[in-house]
Amino acid sequence: MQGDFLVKMRTAYNQFTKAEKKVADYILQNPRDVLFMSITDLAEACQVGDTSVFRFCKSMELKGYQEFKMVLSLSLNENDKGSSRFSGNISLDDTFQELAQKVLNTNIHALTETHSLLDESVFNQAIDCLHEAKKVYFFGVGASVLTALKAANKFLRIEPKVYCIQDSHMQAMVASMMSPEEVAVVFSYSGATKDTIHVAQLAKQAGAKVICITRFSKSPLTSYADLTILSGANEGPLQGGSTSGEISQLFLIDLMYTEYYRRYFEVCSKNNERTSGSVLERLC
Repeated sequence: MQGDFLVKMRTAYNQFTKAEKKVADYILQNPRDVLFMSITDLAEACQVGDTSVFRFCKSMELKGYQEFKMVLSLSLNENDKGSSRFSGNISLDDTFQELAQKVLNTNIHALTETHSLLDESVFNQAIDCLHEAKKVYFFGVGASVLTALKAANKFLRIEPKVYCIQDSHMQAMVASMMSPEEVAVVFSYSGATKDTIHVAQLAKQAGAKVICITRFSKSPLTSYADLTILSGANEGPLQGGSTSGEISQLFLIDLMYTEYYRRYFEVCSKNNERTSGSVLERLC
């Protein structure tokens, strides 16, 4: 949809050239100002040439600058008017109240954007893959391994065939031994973590289905993916490793779990009853 243009720009960001990133950065920071700028004005503001702006438009699958301005205008709604002091990246000059509101807004925006990026067809295919697989492995490195563990913990309540291995070397060994009847679900915000890419490559070479949950639509990781599910979280300079990326991925896990449970309710409910009962005495 046209209204998703800014979201689409963010998911494609890592594909841009250095000059195109300058253009994208300026547009994301000053979207309403850009509506009243000529292609030359925008190029000067970004300190690039007119051709770089035009190439940016082409990278966004637009015919030219005028179509870009039209699509950008449609993507902006009334709620975005007059960016408040509580929007944008966190800075050293923020008060505590501003900081708290920006963190809240960042997490809310991550969830909203993730929701807008959902592709029902891809999501349904992912659920089918999980159901048909003999084994499902959740992989991640660093902060993403915590997300993978959470996914395994959640699905283990309703499916006995899920696994999560934390050590990166053991992940590689397991991935290399996977079969076409198995599925690897790989978590990575950037899609550029070497260990994660290696695991996805090994799983793909072994014939397994690979599902990637990541921020960017095209990355070294997604080149090995059969299915890619996008999460919508942006990290500013002071927000590296923030929870917004994790929250967006947890939302997708929750959605996958709930849809899986709903679709295969009879079996899942029985499994959930058994697993719940197994720890009931320990909860007293």
